[in-house]
This record gives sequence, structure tokens and C-alpha cells, in this order.
Amino acid sequence: MHPLKFAIAAPLLGALALAAAASAAEAVSYQVSETFHVGGAGGWDYLTVDAARHLLYVPRSTHTQVLDERTGAVVADIPGQKRNHGVALVPAVGRGFITDGADASVTVFDLKTNAVLGKIKAAEDADGIIYDAASNKVALVCGDAGVLVTLSPDLDPKTGGADHTIELGGKPEFLAADGRGKVYVNLVDQAQVAVVDLKTGTVAAHWSVAPGGTPVGMAIDPEHRLLFIGCRQPQKMIVMSCDTGNVVADLPIGRGVDAVAFDAGYALASCGDGTLAVVARAADGKYQVVQTVRTRPGARTEGVDPDTHTLYLPTAEYLPSTGAGRPQAKPGSFMVLKVSRSR
Repeated sequence: MHPLKFAIAAPLLGALALAAAASAAEAVSYQVSETFHVGGAGGWDYLTVDAARHLLYVPRSTHTQVLDERTGAVVADIPGQKRNHGVALVPAVGRGFITDGADASVTVFDLKTNAVLGKIKAAEDADGIIYDAASNKVALVCGDAGVLVTLSPDLDPKTGGADHTIELGGKPEFLAADGRGKVYVNLVDQAQVAVVDLKTGTVAAHWSVAPGGTPVGMAIDPEHRLLFIGCRQPQKMIVMSCDTGNVVADLPIGRGVDAVAFDAGYALASCGDGTLAVVARAADGKYQVVQTVRTRPGARTEGVDPDTHTLYLPTAEYLPSTGAGRPQAKPGSFMVLKVSRSR
């Protein structure tokens, strides 16, 4: 190429690349729009949104609060857990399922009355939980036991038990289903994703998350067959093919990620350092961080309302750090941040 033509072309190419990035960045904007000051005792973990009934389910260690999505008011409180983590909802049978890690069980409750219907034995450190409509199974992972457990949602809550307990080959953290009979599980201690075939009840593959590590949060784009994996060490969002395990992108995110959500083309990683990384596909087909939203320290988990594209992030105010162990939340300061999306 003639030097002059190259001199003109290079800036043009750079401008096109910037334009592609800008188009993704300008498509939407997220911001904290409201804070619900909820209070109450206990920590928190995965928040689950019931968009149809405008409710938020928030595990609070020994009880699970049910909040009005529009106001943050507590409308119910489900007692009887020892150390809860997540909630899965199955409206077709009118039931919800709460993992209890300390009790190695799943609490089954009625979605209308919030009454506890019974407990199902799972395994040690019952943690992340989802409902897979394609297989009509509730699937949960048990960290210390290293297994995935499946339950039929219409089981007898007094006498029923697990359908399958599948050894994963590592310590699981969270999971996602592809709607085609497979569940993908982060193995936090192996820096891998375990691919579970629900039809056979076996692990079909283990895929490395390198150059990420310590994978915790996970979400799926079932249409484009992609996993979005939040890694703590190093701090990255990994974009992985559901079909091959190939890593198609690795992107920088904040410190202390715990959850990832996917909504209408955007992957969102909530991090304990008070940031929310927004990842999208640019016009050139590459994935990139298009926005970093300032939330609050401790806002490390999230739930998303797919109807309104609103995120809800639980956190609290913290006492001054002593330099030892985790920061301690101020008693009664629990809150939920509402993060809204606008164009």
C-alpha cells in the first residue's frame, strides 16, 4: 500500500473500531435507580426474581425474605433454614425450593402461602439451584460433596427424594441449563466447567476456563449457545461456547465476583468491590465490557427481571475493617439496590 494511503487508512480503521465499540456502549445504560432499605437479620446469597408476581426471594441465612419487587416491602418470611443459599421457582406446580447448605437439604415451600411443605435430603453444602423446564427438573449443586442433585418438582415433600446424585469431579459453585438436556457447572477448585448430560446422569466433559480461574458466577445465552463465567482469580469474565468449550473472549471485571446474569444480549457480572460489569457483543462480533456501573461494596449477587430488564443486588452497610476476615455488615442495614436499564 502507498504510504499516504496507509496513513489515511489506519486512522479510518481505528475510527471504525471505535464506532463499533461505541455502538454497543451506547445501546443501553445501567444505573442504580433506587435503594430498598429492608433490614432484618442474617447474611444473603443468590437473589431470585419472580417477574410474573413481582416478587424477590432473598435467602437470609436462617430464613428467606419475600419482597415486593416494586417497593422492597417484606411480604413474607420463610423460616426454618440453617444456612441457605439459593431459591428456584416452579410456578407450574406452585412450589419453590431453597437450598440449605448447613442442613444438606432443600426446603420445599408453597408459592401462594409461603408455607413450608417439607425438606428433601440433598448433600453437604447444598448451594446453587435452578429449575430446568426442558427436563422438568430442579437441579442443585453441593459444594463440599462435589455433586449435582436433581429433583422432580412434583415430588412428595414429606417422603420424596432425589432422582439422581451425580459426581462432578470437583467443588461446584453455580450452574446453568441449555434447555436441551445439558447442565453446565462451575468447578471452583478445578478451574473447569463440568458438562452434565441429564438424560444419562453423567458428566460428558470437563472444560478449562483458562485464562480465567476460580469460576463462580455463571449465566447462559441459550440462543447463541454461549456461557458467561465470572472468575475471581484472575478477575475475568469468560465467554465460552456451549458446544465446544472454546473460550471466545476473556474480559476484565471487578474484584470479588459472585454472580453473573444474562438478559437481552447483555451479560452482567456483580462484584463485591461495588462494581457491575456490563458485557455485550460489538458490531465487529467481539465481546467487550461496555459499561462498569458503580453499585455498593458487597453487592456481589444479583437477580434480573427479564420483563423490565431490571437488576436487583443485595448488600448492606459495613463496619470499619479490622483487617482480619470478611468485613462485617452493620446490624439491620441490609438493602437491595435496584439497577435500571435505559437506552
